[in-house]
Amino acid sequence: MKNDVLPTQKQALGTDQTLGLTALLYLKEALAAQAFETCRELIDTAKNLGVTSGDISAVIADYLNANNPGRQKANRVRSY
Repeated sequence: MKNDVLPTQKQALGTDQTLGLTALLYLKEALAAQAFETCRELIDTAKNLGVTSGDISAVIADYLNANNPGRQKANRVRSY
């Protein structure tokens, strides 16, 4: 009987991937705390660790949608 304590290479997250996810988490927390001065650095760090622009945009969009619930409705108003 084989008792593997550590996950196989395919199951384990890579160091860069783990650090990239951590950078995204810190970005989310910085946005929530409105610490916008640190966001640029966190975005650069995440990009350097291989996080895609789409993932970064998703975190920012989640923040914007959570803090501006009427934002999308206002965009649909037509002016004649």
